[in-house]
Amino acid sequence: MKNHFENMESLILNIKDKVGKPVSTRVVIATIESLGIRDIDVPEDYGFESIKSLADYIFKEINSLPDYSEIKNVKEQEENKNHKTIQVSDYLSIKARLFAKHYPLGILHLLPVFLQIAAIILFGYSLWTYIGFNEIQSTAVVLGVMIGLVVTGGFVQVIGRQATFYWNYEDYEMAKKTIFYLIKKGTISLLFVITIISFFNIFFHLFPFKLLAVIFIYAFLIGLLLLVFAPLHTIKQRWVISVAILSGTALAVYAKSTSTLLIYVTHWIGISCAILIALISLFLFFKFKIKNNQVHSNIHFKTPVLLYQNYKYFFYGTAVYIFIFIDRILAWTSDTEGKLPLVVYFEKDYELGMDLAILVFLLMTGVLEYSIVSFTKFLDIGQKITLSDNPEIFNKQFLKMYWFNILLLFITCLLIFVLIYFLITASWGYKGQFNQILDPISIRVCIIAGIGYFFLAWGMLNSLYMFTLGKPNYAVKGIFIACLINVIVGFLLSRFVSYEYSVVGMLCGSLFYMIYTFNKNRKFFNNLDYYYYAAY
Repeated sequence: MKNHFENMESLILNIKDKVGKPVSTRVVIATIESLGIRDIDVPEDYGFESIKSLADYIFKEINSLPDYSEIKNVKEQEENKNHKTIQVSDYLSIKARLFAKHYPLGILHLLPVFLQIAAIILFGYSLWTYIGFNEIQSTAVVLGVMIGLVVTGGFVQVIGRQATFYWNYEDYEMAKKTIFYLIKKGTISLLFVITIISFFNIFFHLFPFKLLAVIFIYAFLIGLLLLVFAPLHTIKQRWVISVAILSGTALAVYAKSTSTLLIYVTHWIGISCAILIALISLFLFFKFKIKNNQVHSNIHFKTPVLLYQNYKYFFYGTAVYIFIFIDRILAWTSDTEGKLPLVVYFEKDYELGMDLAILVFLLMTGVLEYSIVSFTKFLDIGQKITLSDNPEIFNKQFLKMYWFNILLLFITCLLIFVLIYFLITASWGYKGQFNQILDPISIRVCIIAGIGYFFLAWGMLNSLYMFTLGKPNYAVKGIFIACLINVIVGFLLSRFVSYEYSVVGMLCGSLFYMIYTFNKNRKFFNNLDYYYYAAY
């Protein structure tokens, strides 16, 4: 009975923090369910027969509180502390400030990538690349990276969504449990996939077992690296990623320069160092955060609830990485003359073109970050200043904002293409750094893939808008169909025209993904008032 009383007090406090004054028992029911509480948990934890009866009791209790009229949720309390009236005339200045802050911030998140590029230029070596690798060695490394990213991509997406939910409500204990649970499951999934591939290799002899061992070690370490880095974005500790990458790279370069270890081994030492730094940072951060910011929560971790709420986001995160790598696999398996030494064989000219093209996507992340931050910021402002009988005005304002963000995306893309042009042609570019001239195949692949990455970024921006208000269905469907288009078009062109034209499959898939999500997004913005109300 005492435990029931404590659990009830904690639950009521949680509901007040999340919704303030509930307007009906349905709101209480929805809030209870959002906390991961199920009907079968209620009798044991709270002494009621169902969530419905528990919600009825809590609704009456809250409504009978002496301070009922003063009850506010956490967000309303924060707004009272920082209340500031925002005039319509202030919109442009707010947009400018948001852009000035979040566009560079989005680019700054790529600092670990830039550190790797700098290491390659200075040392011909980075945390998992080396310009001295031959084609077979490069095949092993790149396949390992692909497997690691594809297997863990879904878990990273779920970490970003579910852990952020608890983080925003300052439930740090549940955020910690969620993060480490997903890291554990992601690690198990890596080992499971490695086991399955090994089993098939016994019968089909796809790769020599020594080479396969190298592939698997890279896959495991890169996948684990992605898993431990993902929460650092959620808890706003992104600087740790740069420190971990810099430290790991420095240790790997030192090991390469001062020892006779294989390049593979120096890579594994550096990646392991980066993983260890990230894990220690996570443990220490949550230990300090939970100790100094106690929350009133008796919520139990419910795996079925976690799966039900996030499986669509998991599929989306996995499918995005599959989409990105499809064209490479098709190009590297295109062997019309039967001369490839391996079933998948790294092709340098194709990969150089794709590496240059990925700059288009990476350097547009600043626009994506600004677009989503401004969207959520003005959603909150718009619903406060727009009259309830004029929802069309609310919707039109955000449709206009959407087109402004697409214009930013387009302008940024043009500037990036100018940068890539100089990287290809200028004396300080690729030729100056590596004393090589890019093959025409690399340039052709770069141009086609660059356009494809622009459409992919546009499609992902469309998806992020829908994710913001909990509408992932169309984004998931769109990326799966895009993968299918990528495979079909890329396979036909790489087999019947030339291997490098597998990149056209990526372009066609990205174009479809953009058009599909654009059409859904247009309907989404035309009824934004409804979707906003339904989400909250």
